[in-house]
Amino acid sequence: MTDNNQADHPCLPGGLIPLEQWRVPETSVRRTIRSGLRDILDQLKAGIHPDEQAFRSLDDLPTLSERQIQDYAPVPDREELARALLNALEQLRRSGGQSRKASFLVAPPFSGIAEALGASGRRVIAPPDNLLMPERDITGWWDHQLQDDDWVIPELADFWLRHRSGLGLLRELFARLARDKVGEGIIGCSSWCWQFWTQYLPELHLAPLTPSPLSGDRLTNWLGHLAGERPQGPLTARMTQDGLYVLPAPTGDDERKYSLFTRDLATLARGNPGVALAIWRRTLRARPEDETQQQGEEDAHQEGRQCWVAPLDQLSLPAVPQSSARQSGYLLHALLMHGGLSLGQLELTSGLPGEELRIALSRLERADVVTGDEQEGIFRVQALAYPAVRRYLQSKGYPVDSF
Repeated sequence: MTDNNQADHPCLPGGLIPLEQWRVPETSVRRTIRSGLRDILDQLKAGIHPDEQAFRSLDDLPTLSERQIQDYAPVPDREELARALLNALEQLRRSGGQSRKASFLVAPPFSGIAEALGASGRRVIAPPDNLLMPERDITGWWDHQLQDDDWVIPELADFWLRHRSGLGLLRELFARLARDKVGEGIIGCSSWCWQFWTQYLPELHLAPLTPSPLSGDRLTNWLGHLAGERPQGPLTARMTQDGLYVLPAPTGDDERKYSLFTRDLATLARGNPGVALAIWRRTLRARPEDETQQQGEEDAHQEGRQCWVAPLDQLSLPAVPQSSARQSGYLLHALLMHGGLSLGQLELTSGLPGEELRIALSRLERADVVTGDEQEGIFRVQALAYPAVRRYLQSKGYPVDSF
């Protein structure tokens, strides 16, 4: 299955591919060395200044207003992405690339897939209030939920808890999926949830699909698509230190000189659109380093919407506070496997006592690694901190996803 089976949509660059075909975007040797040095510095910084890990910009250039950020780098349209996903699945089904009744999509956190599936217009199957449902009730619950076609489960991670009594709902669903006895529907699943269940049920084969990773070129086009067209024209973005272009995407006869920024950003984000967008927003500036030098270079392309981009090495992204205890690892791994948990659910899945849990969460919140939603009462890993969190868990020996 290749990209040629699907019409490429700007909000879903590269379309859907089999999970086993997913690869981390290529990077340069220079970027690999810099990334390694960044990891070392992050660890040193986290160890020496445990309460000062939050995001910081290392330049003093003015940032954009919140209104400008929403205009230049808005949150993706979930309904547009939903239409692109449904169209891609339909094309794959017609071409023979998808034979199962239920389509299974695996994606990393912050990819936007769950939100898009929830906005697809299909009947949403929501998790029950009691995820520790007795085994005797589980079969009947799924019978009722799956009795009609055209259903969607936006995020499978919402249907279980890593607890001896919290696995039943997904064990039953996976048994039905393996027999293809669930009717026509779509399931979205976090890559961390999928990693756990493929270890728990190693014989499970569901032919999952995943969005293609964002390479540098795809990321350039995607960011340009998000910025959109306005009467003033497309967004022009240039590097603050040398004026090289980032946006708009180059054309065949383009004589402008372009930066490798999006290639490096795609590598840092591991092709993840949500992580790339979170970092992209933090790099946007209102003016370059040498404004007088840039004034002489103004041309027709700069008369419309314009912003400047700080280099990635001028950003200090959140780092996981170092500690001799393992509380941070337990919490972060649980949050990623479930996509977010309440305090009570964290106690169940992490095994940590309440007071110890609150102290560890408070430290991660101060570091901008975890955020707590006051209305929902749910704690989640922050997109901006995700690269550091994944590296941290991998370095501590936790099983990580393939993304």
